[in-house]
Amino acid sequence: MHRFPVLCLAGAIALGTVSLSSWSTGPMSQQTPAPAAARVNPLLIPSPLPFGAPPFDKIQDGDFKPAVEAGIKRQLEEIATIADNPAAPTFENTLVALEKSGQLLDRATLVLNALASANTNPTIQALQEEVAPKLAALDDALFLNDRLFTRVEAIYGQRDALKLDPESLRLVEHYHQRFVRNGARLSEADKKTLKGLNEQDAALSAKYMNQLLGAAKDGALVVGDAAELAGLSKDAIDAAAQAAKARGLDGKWLIPLRNTTQQSVLPSLTDRATREKLFRASWTRAERGDANDTRKTIATLADLRARKGGLLGYPNYAAWVLDDQMAKTPATVDQFLSRLIPPATANARKEAHDIQALIDAQHGNFSLAPWDWDFYAEQVRKAKYDLDSDAVMQYLELDRVLRDGVFYAAHELYGPTFTERHDIPVYQKDVRVFEVFDRDGSSMALFYCDYFARDNKNGGAWMDNFVIQSKLLGTKPVVFNVGNFSKPAAGQPALISYDDVSTMFHEFGHALHGLFANQQYPSLSGTNVARDFVELPSQFNEHWALEPKVLAHYAVHHKTGEPMPQALADKIRNSATFNQGYSLTEILGAAELDMRWHSLPAGSPEQAVDAFETASLEKAGSSGSRSTEA
Repeated sequence: MHRFPVLCLAGAIALGTVSLSSWSTGPMSQQTPAPAAARVNPLLIPSPLPFGAPPFDKIQDGDFKPAVEAGIKRQLEEIATIADNPAAPTFENTLVALEKSGQLLDRATLVLNALASANTNPTIQALQEEVAPKLAALDDALFLNDRLFTRVEAIYGQRDALKLDPESLRLVEHYHQRFVRNGARLSEADKKTLKGLNEQDAALSAKYMNQLLGAAKDGALVVGDAAELAGLSKDAIDAAAQAAKARGLDGKWLIPLRNTTQQSVLPSLTDRATREKLFRASWTRAERGDANDTRKTIATLADLRARKGGLLGYPNYAAWVLDDQMAKTPATVDQFLSRLIPPATANARKEAHDIQALIDAQHGNFSLAPWDWDFYAEQVRKAKYDLDSDAVMQYLELDRVLRDGVFYAAHELYGPTFTERHDIPVYQKDVRVFEVFDRDGSSMALFYCDYFARDNKNGGAWMDNFVIQSKLLGTKPVVFNVGNFSKPAAGQPALISYDDVSTMFHEFGHALHGLFANQQYPSLSGTNVARDFVELPSQFNEHWALEPKVLAHYAVHHKTGEPMPQALADKIRNSATFNQGYSLTEILGAAELDMRWHSLPAGSPEQAVDAFETASLEKAGSSGSRSTEA
């Protein structure tokens, strides 16, 4: 059932002073219009839309704060009721009750978190930083509640005698593990300290994400002469002009920054000075000494997390995080990285040698620099594999890839079908919604996709839920994928790279994990699984992108309708490992820094970020694949 707008016209319609209900020929009396109905915050009530989808056409920025605050208040009351229940603890009155709690808060925060990542604005960013410590305090009110932990531990102790089904038994273990890992056995003094650390961490983490987004937006490359963009297609240059105009920069061109240093236009830009400016803008985006400089935030977060790890009985934060994962210890991760770094950097050096040889053959008279890599690597790719990335893109139109590739593969493998819906409101005009039907024709979920880059969207690609599936709560999944593909100029087709295609299939693997959720309890539903397992469905799904039957179904020339030639498809497969040394060293460098920051023990002095990161990479041997000139 669709809800009509709460604000109605009752009492507001009048003809002069005549009430519509009074057509007396006698003396007219003055009628006072009835007050308009007060607007109801749509986040405070269950959504009337199919699947409980968020009513984005009704939600306003000002709705989030009161909804989150009301949700926190209600869940605190629910926690107190469960903890103070005079009845003996049972699976139903404790754990099932906890699973039913927090529905108001979840409804608000799932939407808030989605917009904060994919379509944010200053109001949402400020709210995110404001509520983050409050949400951390709520978690502590749950996991550091002695009365509640006593009940959870009692159930855990008798779990074998309860004869629970496997999912319910897993829920018992899940809650007990979370309570213990989050400090339930600490002394009262240590709990107080932990609460402070958690609130500070949450606030700074929210600030850090906002700084990254602001740095990327402010770091966008603006050029005043189209000649500086030589090598880009006319469509790409038109899109840059539109992007500049959207920011009030008429007569200029704007190249937004993507999530990594490997900006999508670097392979095409022929002007070396422009490439350098773009690379440096990306490299230093969050190190400019302004409000979006992340270095102080990073150093403070590292200190807070080191102290938290120590407080919880671990040598460092990394040890705490890894304790319930497959790797188990930082030493295992370090050993794994140490085995990957030498061959990856060796491959990168070989790639650099090939690129330098090409530069020399073209009489470039300069040494390879980071901003040259993608430009010349593309030429090496063409020479080695006779593969032109621009030619490949002509066969990869986004909508065709989605419908005849991503959806087609899912249908062939598992049976679902997808029907686009235009009656479900969205949070941004580029977002699309599809209803998902199971093999038997029954309606099972909603899927949203938001693929184009915006300067108010975090970098990268991801999947998440607006509504989490749960048979206990009677909810079906509402799942979304987000990407950051270049948006074409108005009226032009959305042509994407094969890397983008792979990203679509990868993220839809996560989406399938959520769409096929069939759990009783929301805490165990969909992608709420062990971190080690989360990437398996996505890794599996991305490999179907090159399966011949699937590729032939979606890889069609956007103008002629001709299928991609087999020779071109073979070149894509043959070049799949090209330039992977360079790409992998960036990933390994990020992983190494993540480990080094989170392996600092409690009590370590505050680190000078630049020096710490340089020393960490040099020690690991992962700093030599790129010029240090940057």
